[in-house]
Amino acid sequence: MTAAAVAPPRDRLGAWCGGWLVAVAVMTPLVAWLAPMGFALLIALLGLACLPALRTTDDDRPAYIALLVGLIWALGSTIWSPYRHPLWGSTALKLVAQATLYYAAVCGARRASPGARTWMLRLLAWGVALFGLVLLVEGFTGAWIYRTLRAAVHDPIRPDLGVKNVAQSTFVMAVLWPVSALAAVRAGGGWWLALPMAAGLGVASRMFGSDAPFLALGLSAPVALAVWRWPRMAPRVMAAGAGLFYIAAPALVWLVRASGWYDRLQASEQPSWSQRMRYWRHAADWIGDHPLRGWGLDASRMFAPGIQLHPHDAALQIWLELGLIGAVAAAAFWTVTIVRLGRPARDPAMAAAAAGVTAYLLFSLVSFGVWQEWWLALGAYSAVLATAVAAQPPPAPRGRRAPQARRTSTAAPVLE
Repeated sequence: MTAAAVAPPRDRLGAWCGGWLVAVAVMTPLVAWLAPMGFALLIALLGLACLPALRTTDDDRPAYIALLVGLIWALGSTIWSPYRHPLWGSTALKLVAQATLYYAAVCGARRASPGARTWMLRLLAWGVALFGLVLLVEGFTGAWIYRTLRAAVHDPIRPDLGVKNVAQSTFVMAVLWPVSALAAVRAGGGWWLALPMAAGLGVASRMFGSDAPFLALGLSAPVALAVWRWPRMAPRVMAAGAGLFYIAAPALVWLVRASGWYDRLQASEQPSWSQRMRYWRHAADWIGDHPLRGWGLDASRMFAPGIQLHPHDAALQIWLELGLIGAVAAAAFWTVTIVRLGRPARDPAMAAAAAGVTAYLLFSLVSFGVWQEWWLALGAYSAVLATAVAAQPPPAPRGRRAPQARRTSTAAPVLE
């Protein structure tokens, strides 16, 4: 029998999905720095390419059912929503497409061939590390590189707007850097690539006054350590906290206001945080008018000047627009998603994923609107990367022969 006769068939679908993942990894630092909104198109294209790999697993089903219930309710709520959007390009149609394409992108990460996945993680790690160095320079120079590039293409920008645009990229770095750092280790790049990632995030967010990314940098590390130290219990505690907040968000605002602390705290905060608290106050008041069904999808846009576009809190926005039913669906989604990070043994991949989830949840609760396309795409992309890193085995220890049995080292999880 010839060698060709016994050779395994080529995995065309795995190579196809892996090739797209490699392409997206190459584009990641450029999109994150120059055009974060571009993640909406980039991840949609990835999901479209990976549609042949779409498969629903038993583990995915609870989260997807919660997502499906929330989606159906959101679509139905357009009937009574005061906001009227043209059918083409409406939020409802976008959500349907996003739910399908983003899940397909995650399935593509599972289906990717091992060789392509290794290249993807390697390129991701080096690219995000380079992005960290760029942010480091931008932080010390007031976004000089970004402004110079804009001027070179005959599209100059004011210094303050240049800083504002680059500051948005710190939110992307905060979500992506933990899993990118582990990708560096598992793809053979070395743990030291995490240093420019964290340094760039810390310096740029501090210099640009991006409080939330700087806070996320401080929160992600202890969360990752807790999930690594208590791999089964920590994700459960984290999931319970996230789910409880989505259910109790309006009640928390009402209780703090009843205590008298809310007004004093709002008066003492910086203008940006004080304005957020004003949005939260109005949102909690209007939630009380329709607590069960909500005001309808995108209704937040109709509450100006009390609320501009959205309440800058995902839980309050879902309560305001979709009511209790939507809040329960969102709480169920996040609960089952985070619980799935639990493992019987310590797993650095789950610790890195938990750090990314921490940053994403933090920003959702203080910064972005729930339905912003680029923000949903970034969340999906972080799930794609976590899936790819989890499927990538740790590198074999150097200096050992392959046939020899690998001995367990107590330091191995820490070094990884």
